[in-house]
Amino acid sequence: MKKLFSRVFVLSLFLFLNQFTVFSQALSPQQIDSLVQKSMKTFNVPGMAVAVIKDGEIVSKKAYGKRSLKTGKPVTTETLFGVASNTKAFTTAALAQLVDKDELEWDTKVTNIIPEFKLYNPYVTSEFTVRDLVTHRSGLGLGAGDLMVFPASNTTTMDEMIHNLRYLKPVSSFRSKYDYDNLLYIVAGEIVARVSGMTYNDYIDKYFFEPLNMERATMNTKEIAEDDNRIDGHAPVNGELKITGETFTEIATPAAGIYASINDMTTWVKARLNHGKYGPGLQDSLFSEKQHREM
Repeated sequence: MKKLFSRVFVLSLFLFLNQFTVFSQALSPQQIDSLVQKSMKTFNVPGMAVAVIKDGEIVSKKAYGKRSLKTGKPVTTETLFGVASNTKAFTTAALAQLVDKDELEWDTKVTNIIPEFKLYNPYVTSEFTVRDLVTHRSGLGLGAGDLMVFPASNTTTMDEMIHNLRYLKPVSSFRSKYDYDNLLYIVAGEIVARVSGMTYNDYIDKYFFEPLNMERATMNTKEIAEDDNRIDGHAPVNGELKITGETFTEIATPAAGIYASINDMTTWVKARLNHGKYGPGLQDSLFSEKQHREM
């Protein structure tokens, strides 16, 4: 048994090192194309835009397929995609900027900024911090309350959503386990708005999209709807790929509301890989090194 285990371990190690050797080598443009085509087939999507960044440089950036089965028009590097929950990284970065400015702390109590904030358990309400909003450890279950902001036809307001949080029963004790949460990121966006004195959308525009020259990035639902160069949502219906409607409502923007092109997102990712630094010679910075580490 010991010899068998040793052989299995050595074989597993060999296979791992062999795979590591393959993936540590640079992919050719043809290999990237092949990988993307396989991904499109596997996930049943008509189009994608893909960029590869290595050592701070964009080594590949390319569009594939169609942006809509209805129009048949091709994806380009300027096509708007809903970046979904990647929006959350902008929300935490906005909070990090406000921490840098000494306008709040990660451990500021939420009720200090939003007095009407209330969860099911009074103790949890009193102890709940900005950090708790963005770390998915509230005790609420996976996706708790999402039907208040999904689908897009929902009419729940921000005030109503914050009020209704008190009726969501936890499924675990406070800070004891991880369960993905959208609603508390929406509250985090409201923290950004109340502390900065700007709407969440205006804040992200001014402090991220503008300095990074993310010219196509937007959260404006009217702009998104009227933009000819954007993807349509697609999903399989009875085995056939169909165009779907919008998913989340406008109040859910801090959790999932940004639309951006691959050109925009490569700029954002480069800034994040550079610990928030950007511009000629990386002379400008979105946030401090301390807040980079905190995030």
